[in-house]
Amino acid sequence: MKKTTQLMLIASFVAVFGCKQNSETTTETTEAQTTGQSGVQDASSAPNIVQVAAGSKDHTTLVTAVKAAELVDALSNAGPFTVFAPTNAAFDKLPAGTVDGLLKPEKKEDLANILGYHTYVGSLKTEYMQEGQEFDMVYGGKVKITKKGDKTFVNGSEIVASIPTSNGIIHVIGDVLLPK
Repeated sequence: MKKTTQLMLIASFVAVFGCKQNSETTTETTEAQTTGQSGVQDASSAPNIVQVAAGSKDHTTLVTAVKAAELVDALSNAGPFTVFAPTNAAFDKLPAGTVDGLLKPEKKEDLANILGYHTYVGSLKTEYMQEGQEFDMVYGGKVKITKKGDKTFVNGSEIVASIPTSNGIIHVIGDVLLPK
C-alpha cells in the first residue's frame, strides 16, 4: 500500500511538472509567433547580431536605423550573416540631415537598401578575406576587399574590430558604405 501511494505521488508530480513545462513552451512559441525571432528570450545562448549591436554604445545610430527599417527580426534569425557595422562617428560623417531624413517612414525602403548593402549572407572572417575579393551584398551591390599589411578594408573603410555572434559576425567600420 505504501509503494502504491509513493508511485501515485510520483506520477502526480511528473504529470503536474510536465504540464507546466508544456504550457511554458506554448507561451514561448506564441510569443515568437507574434513578435518574430527578435521576441524570443533565451538567457543561455550567445547573443545574436542585433543583441550585440544593441549593447554597444558606439552603434546606437545603426540600431536605430535597423529598427526604423524593420530589420530586427531578419538580423535576429539563424543566419549566418556578416554585418559591416558603421559606428556612430561614421554616421556623423554623412551630410547634415542625411540620417534624420533616412529615418523617416517614407524613406524606409531606401534605409533598408543601405543597411542591406552592409549585410552579407554568410560568415566572412577577415583572415579568409583576400585582396581584390568582391562579395555580393543583400542589397545587390558588391563590396571590394583590400589589404594593406595586416589591415583589412571593405570599400576603403578599415575593419577596426570583428565580433563573433551566435548568428554570424560583426565587422566594425568607420564609414557608412553607400551603394554605387
